Amino acid sequence: MDRSEALAALTAPGRPYELEEVELYGRTCRAFRNAPPTLRDLFDQSRSDLPFIVYEDQRLSFEEAWAEACRLGRLLAEQCDVQKGDRVAISMRNYPEWILGFMATTSIGGIAVAMNALWQPDELAYGLEDSGAKVFLADEERLERFARRADAFPDLRVLAVRADELYGVAARPLGAALANLPACGMPEVAIHPNDDATIFYTSGSTGHPKGVVSCQRNIITALLSWELDAHAAAFRRGRELAVPAEQPATLLAVPLFHATGSHAVYLSSYRTQRRIVCMYKWDVEHAALLIERERVTSVVAPAAMTGDLVTAAERTKRDLSSLATVGGGGAPRAPAQVRGIDRAFRKAAPNTGWGMTETNAIGTGIAGREYLEHPESSGRCSAVLELRIVDETGKELPTGERGELLVRGTSVVRGYWNRPDANAESFVDGWLRTGDVAYLDEEGFLTIVDRIKDLVIRGGENIGCGAVEAALLEHPDVAEAAVYGVPDERLGEEVGATLYVHGSLGEEDLRTFLEPRLARFEIPRYLRFAREPLPRTASGKILKRQLREEALGDADLE
Repeated sequence: MDRSEALAALTAPGRPYELEEVELYGRTCRAFRNAPPTLRDLFDQSRSDLPFIVYEDQRLSFEEAWAEACRLGRLLAEQCDVQKGDRVAISMRNYPEWILGFMATTSIGGIAVAMNALWQPDELAYGLEDSGAKVFLADEERLERFARRADAFPDLRVLAVRADELYGVAARPLGAALANLPACGMPEVAIHPNDDATIFYTSGSTGHPKGVVSCQRNIITALLSWELDAHAAAFRRGRELAVPAEQPATLLAVPLFHATGSHAVYLSSYRTQRRIVCMYKWDVEHAALLIERERVTSVVAPAAMTGDLVTAAERTKRDLSSLATVGGGGAPRAPAQVRGIDRAFRKAAPNTGWGMTETNAIGTGIAGREYLEHPESSGRCSAVLELRIVDETGKELPTGERGELLVRGTSVVRGYWNRPDANAESFVDGWLRTGDVAYLDEEGFLTIVDRIKDLVIRGGENIGCGAVEAALLEHPDVAEAAVYGVPDERLGEEVGATLYVHGSLGEEDLRTFLEPRLARFEIPRYLRFAREPLPRTASGKILKRQLREEALGDADLE
């Protein structure tokens, strides 16, 4: 049985993954008839006494997490006046409180704003202002950065998480606030599947990050799409998807403010009753310890982290035999790493996929033997989406020809928060322009080969070259700036820049200047200084490709 036959059988009328046509954002889409209508339903239906969140010595069951989220939901609704459609910004490390805050916000009809925890004060202030957040849930590190801009947000309700110091911010410690609340149910709010649920910020090719707005149906559809793919893979082998003898466990190795972390790792764990093992920060030795101790069965992480795990598996004395899948996302893996995963782990199958924040992390997927046979591919299309490859005029191209990848379907968002200009540029007749150059082969496998958008993808982080250039140009001695990606074996790409400068500006001074303006991962690792204007086209555009090629020929980058 091929994949299309398996999907047709599993989504037929009367089957658990039956598909039906629904109206979403003025377009007709395929959705799962038997899906939980909302995230609140997903959380409520998944309550059990099985362990859910593991963080250091703290453990919460699914039932306990729901009970804590109910108390937090009551706090937000009754003491912070969060009503349906209000935004609650969450900015912290991967603490249990991130998950509880997300559950509470989306269960009372609020919109959870997943703030990039690496943002510096200016970026943090932008996200809060752009989203119009009513409440800010932040840990101590984020509070310290927010304190430098707090005067601009006199009406913002701030709840401090695991903070010994408040840095002068009028913040209320979350633990103390919840301690005064008795056990209670979640506040009753009528939520529709098409209501907005989240805002995730993604770096565009120019200017500030864009807030990607997803509704409840967008997210739920993405979660069940992954389930369907797993069942289809088993169905093709002539059997039902096996119920695991032990509770599965996944390592939360990527930030929850990424769609990969929130969707593929966290939210996908409810219906599978999967235990989530959280890490304070990525450390491969600690990751190996947690995999062994917690009998972790799956890891989803960018290529750099999975590369670390392959090395650890080959060198460590830790028992990593519990791993059954090692997934990826954010950027393609090198074929050698795909084979390395198969070689290094006793039974773990490699898998990956292509998706965007704008598609709620789904798009295509590939795993196991097919991935080993097509290591450059990102897989085949989800059953609830459609793909198209077009040329510069928008004409659809035949199989095998390269062009821009377009996608549409039920997990594709309605657009960007407060950005009609970006919506007009990115959405055409219901299709989302991805900015990726790709092709589809005869079997439907997608391969991403380049980017149209001016982005650097560093370890799965999208970095807008225009935003970095804008920060560089704020320095009075920088007259012109060109930012580009420099290949990196571990992270995929690092940020490089060529600058036309006045005076005797040095690298150390420039990086110090950039620290409050850019997240650490956005600050260029490689800097080249020119003493004359940068080369331009006849129309005045900087010849960035030429500058990048010159930089790659520089011995300092080797």
